[in-house]
Amino acid sequence: MENKAHAIAAGIFVLGVAALLIALAVWLTRETGLMRRYEIVTRSTITGLLPQAAVRYRGVKVGKVARIDLDPKTPGQVLVLMDIDPDTPMTRSTYATLGYQGLTGIAFVLLDDSGESREPLQALAGEPPRIPMRAGFMEQWSRQGERLLGELEETTRRVNQLLAPENQQALRRSIDALGEAAAAVPPAMREAGASFRSMREAAGTVSASAEQVRKTADHYARLAQRLQQPGGTLEQLQQGVGALAATGQTVQQSSLPRLNRTLEDTGRAVRQVGRAAASLDEHPQALIYGPALSLPGPGEPGFVVPRGAR
Repeated sequence: MENKAHAIAAGIFVLGVAALLIALAVWLTRETGLMRRYEIVTRSTITGLLPQAAVRYRGVKVGKVARIDLDPKTPGQVLVLMDIDPDTPMTRSTYATLGYQGLTGIAFVLLDDSGESREPLQALAGEPPRIPMRAGFMEQWSRQGERLLGELEETTRRVNQLLAPENQQALRRSIDALGEAAAAVPPAMREAGASFRSMREAAGTVSASAEQVRKTADHYARLAQRLQQPGGTLEQLQQGVGALAATGQTVQQSSLPRLNRTLEDTGRAVRQVGRAAASLDEHPQALIYGPALSLPGPGEPGFVVPRGAR
């Protein structure tokens, strides 16, 4: 009898503990008030998201995931039903992303608002209000990883093309050419140094020439200043030119007519001397016997008509 009593007591104790655990679970999972149902629509993968997962609005827990289904109307589209506290400010610009808790990989829904609209989100045609889902951090990293893998594959392909045998030969020739060019650099540097020294010497010569030109210019400036001073050479030259002009005017008015007559008389005398010289050249005996008598012309005494003209 005592064994049966102990067994009955142990069974009652176990049933009591089980009832307390069930009551505690119900109390922890109980609804604190009226919840409002919303629906997330996405075509992205929602790996790690399970029913009863937390729903947070900017980090504050506001509800939980009620159910996850495939959209029967649109193939490939996922519907996530959520029960959210009615005091949560849900607007038309509210959107959802997936967040992950630490290293466990358990996903939760993270709600945020872009602030583009303040109009409350309303249900349409008796269906729960729909909230769009944007790519989360992990999904963005996944897309970036795919893109990086594609670029890495393209880079590998190009490297393989670059390391082809013909390209290796071309690269080897280029390296040899670079070695020859590097060997030719020191002589070129020495020639460049000599050229720079010549340029410095030329610059020194040009500087000395410039100094001499400056001195010459200063000298000419002082000379021009002396020439332009009152009573200087320029003024005296102007006075001499004026006097010469007056003398020329006087000569033109008085002496020039007489000089013209003298020149005319001299010209006539020269012409007469020329005719005399021509006559002596034709009849040199005239210098001894005198000038030859000229025959009378028509109408003059002693004129005889030539025989051929009769």
